[in-house]
Amino acid sequence: MDMSSEWIDLVQWPAMVATILAAWLVASNKKTRRNIGFWTFLVSNALWVAWGVHDGAYALIALQVALAALNIRGVFKTETPAS
Repeated sequence: MDMSSEWIDLVQWPAMVATILAAWLVASNKKTRRNIGFWTFLVSNALWVAWGVHDGAYALIALQVALAALNIRGVFKTETPAS
């Protein structure tokens, strides 16, 4: 196993932490925290896709793309409209 392979294997851990943190934030009663949560979910989606590409986990990649679309929707729904 080369060094780059070992590095990409570690990506699953920050992806998992980001996913849990995002779920916590999205469940908040505060709009700002929910918005940050959706952005955090998008970071986790990108990390999971990077790991999935390396590992050949195509169902995981498809899931993350679908979840990213939902998270983008969440970002737009929680953005504060310009006054």
